Amino acid sequence: MTAVRSSPRLVSAAVLTGVLMCAAAGCGGETSTSSGSTAETGPKSATAQRESTWEEPSSYAYTLKSSEGERSLIGTFRVTVQHGKVTEAVGLDESGRRVVKQSPDAVPTIRELLEELDRARHDQADAAEVEYAADGHPVRISLDWQKNAIDDEALYIISAYEPAGSQ
Repeated sequence: MTAVRSSPRLVSAAVLTGVLMCAAAGCGGETSTSSGSTAETGPKSATAQRESTWEEPSSYAYTLKSSEGERSLIGTFRVTVQHGKVTEAVGLDESGRRVVKQSPDAVPTIRELLEELDRARHDQADAAEVEYAADGHPVRISLDWQKNAIDDEALYIISAYEPAGSQ
């Protein structure tokens, strides 16, 4: 099997053509029918849209474990989000406490993590994968902008997700 690498311009033209054809046909976005986790790769795969129809609630809490690469956001955090903004981030390990002390605004909402996933796909990252829980929220986001580059990866594990009202 021969691997073919598309140029960003060709891929962009193909995506635009597909979007226009889809809009003209009146089709909707993709949704996952799986009750379990699903995984999806970046723009170099056949699918470039999120499979989940999950919408971020106004208020929720979650635990984030961020690892891999030489990123400023390494550590484990308990995050509280109200009205779409992080209102509290608590470092649960030494690295997490250091991040919160030095850059408290660096801890993202789940929506911001999904936006980073979308940027990676738009920028033709070599890997941009996501797994979803049964309720549709992401539980794992893995990014690698360049396969052969060192320390450009990111891995986000989302756990203990609690929408407002269930806390």
